[in-house]
Amino acid sequence: MPFLTVADVLRLPVIAAGLPRVAAGEDQLSRTVRWVHVTELLDPASFLEGGELVLTTGMPHPADPTQLRGYVDSLADVGVAGLVVELGRRYQHAPQELVTACRERDLPLIVLARGVRFIEVTQTVHALILDAQGELLRRAQQVRELFTSLTLRGADPEEFVQAAADLTGCPVVLENLIHHAVICRTAGPPDGQVLEAWPRRSRTAPTPDRAAASGPEGWLVAPVEDRGRRWGRLIMLPHVSGPPIGPEQTMILEQAATALTLARLTGRPEWDRRAHSSVLLDLLHWRYRSRTEARLRAEALGLPTTGHRLVPVVIDHGDTTAGDTTVTGHLAAELPISGVKALVGDLSEHRTGLLLALARASAWQPVVERVGRDLRGTFGEGLVVAVGPGVTELSQVTRSFREAEQIADAIGPGTLDRPFHVASDIGLPELLYSLRDDVRVQRYVEQQLGRLVQHDARHGSDLLSTLREYLVAAGNKSIAAKHVGLSRQAFYQRLRTIERLLGNDLESGAHRTQLHVAVTALDVLGGAGGTARPASL
Repeated sequence: MPFLTVADVLRLPVIAAGLPRVAAGEDQLSRTVRWVHVTELLDPASFLEGGELVLTTGMPHPADPTQLRGYVDSLADVGVAGLVVELGRRYQHAPQELVTACRERDLPLIVLARGVRFIEVTQTVHALILDAQGELLRRAQQVRELFTSLTLRGADPEEFVQAAADLTGCPVVLENLIHHAVICRTAGPPDGQVLEAWPRRSRTAPTPDRAAASGPEGWLVAPVEDRGRRWGRLIMLPHVSGPPIGPEQTMILEQAATALTLARLTGRPEWDRRAHSSVLLDLLHWRYRSRTEARLRAEALGLPTTGHRLVPVVIDHGDTTAGDTTVTGHLAAELPISGVKALVGDLSEHRTGLLLALARASAWQPVVERVGRDLRGTFGEGLVVAVGPGVTELSQVTRSFREAEQIADAIGPGTLDRPFHVASDIGLPELLYSLRDDVRVQRYVEQQLGRLVQHDARHGSDLLSTLREYLVAAGNKSIAAKHVGLSRQAFYQRLRTIERLLGNDLESGAHRTQLHVAVTALDVLGGAGGTARPASL
């Protein structure tokens, strides 16, 4: 056993022989017994440190109820594990004043109907305690070696938290200073309810200087530091129906917190961003078992969901940086200053995801436009900000993020200069640009325009540009001839050559549509004779 409780001691044969009966503090029998102390002093508290199981015959107990209550108060104040009174010498039965005083202080009171040898009790219990302490030391060495191995391997913070959860068998949460649950791990299947109303509950548990129980829920809390300053804390949530926090759990959480502190010195410290990225990717691919689990995870990171409009944004930035600042880091620093609630994280090496939570009555466009202008001003005009449709349910975010990704895929060089793009900005050029890697599109372009491009290459002509202007003018030859600076007769001659090469009737609306699509696709593919990326045709 990792440690002895009052209940454990009562089951020992040396105590059971005394026919023990619990007269008070029945719900406190899980208290840890650190030592056994035999005393007949009226004021033993001055010799105690807490956690002792006090054995007495009651001989020195005062007859005055007030003094007897004071005796119990002194024991409770020092934090003894319980009081064991042997009947037969002073008492034939436990005095009601003693029972009442112990009940008022929630102090376990055990009455022995038969006499026992206190020396045998102390020897037996102390031997078990020393064995448990030795086992705890051996266990501590194993735990220390495990976390040292993870540290030397450069493990991610998720691995440290998962190891703490597996070792304790309880949920473990790593949170930052503003009570956002950065990582949550359980020993078994994920338990979304762990994070229910997390920020509010977390604020009720103060942070001790070292691992200790804290707050109304009896959490075990250990601080995590970063270069001598408090960064956050590691929290173990005991099971409601399980045993109380003991020395082993405390030791494990201390070791895990120390390992995380070292990890912040030697590894990548952007744990908040990693947490945001993880949630965004889980939403993008919907890896949650339920809507409730998704909601609790997002809200534990400070994103309000109920009663808000959720606007997914995908920023395609390539490998652009501004000095040492990345797009993700810039947004993470700037958005809180502006009061915008959002999750910000990396979706891939070249894309940043942003999930805005805005009041339903407010307009989202000004917020996104401000973000887009700021990013393009900081990181350059080549950055693309794509916005999915706003939704009111977290379960709808996946579809909206997908649409934002499709918009980002379609926006390329030459697109109209805008701070952000939405689905209505996707025209034929953007659609074909998003399909630029599709072999079927490439084959279509070759079938429609291959002979014309080859003719221009062999003869140094520019018939492709002539065709493009004709299609832009919607088949109006006069307007097209004026644009290319040719007489109508010369322009007509070029059109006849194009018809002969392609085998198409340019007077046919259907043929012009086919060629229009082909020329547009060739342009977005960067083909011969095309601009880098025309805005429209």
